[in-house]
Amino acid sequence: MTDYGHLIDSELITLLKKGNKRAFAAIFNKYNSLLLAHVYKKTRDREEAKDIVQEVFTMLWVKRDQIKPKSNLGGYLMLAVKHKVLDLMGHKNVKSRYFDSLATFAMKAENATDHRIREKQLQDMIAKEIAALPPKMQEVFLMSRENQLSHKEIARQLNISEETVNTQIKRALKALRLKLGLVLYLTMFIKL
Repeated sequence: MTDYGHLIDSELITLLKKGNKRAFAAIFNKYNSLLLAHVYKKTRDREEAKDIVQEVFTMLWVKRDQIKPKSNLGGYLMLAVKHKVLDLMGHKNVKSRYFDSLATFAMKAENATDHRIREKQLQDMIAKEIAALPPKMQEVFLMSRENQLSHKEIARQLNISEETVNTQIKRALKALRLKLGLVLYLTMFIKL
């Protein structure tokens, strides 16, 4: 019975190419710890390191007939784990960016929805308070704010003085300020 542990890499490769499982086991025993240590330094995750090394050895067995007998087996295996680690890191980076963008999108959507709900509630509150104004004051105020008419145009349409229009709008704003609060007044009714 041959002691495969003492064979050089080129002899092990020749036997491996023929499907010799004991040669494969000798290669595994010779390089497994070295590859695990190398991958662990890069990933800092023992399970990922084991998975990567296992994938490399599986690939070695599957593609054994493509390996050249004079190959530097250690270098070949190190290069294979390096590529697997780079693939893993690239995948993690893409995955991380995807989840970051998904979280950002969700946050923006949540904020936009929350903003629309609060805006609607505010509009309803303002409409309710405007509806509670005395009829003439309400009419003058709505012509000013909704129809964007000047005090002069409102006065002419309602056949009242410009001073009356000015007074009605000031009283409407004062009443709304008291009912809705100063903050709402400042944010919603800047125009005088």
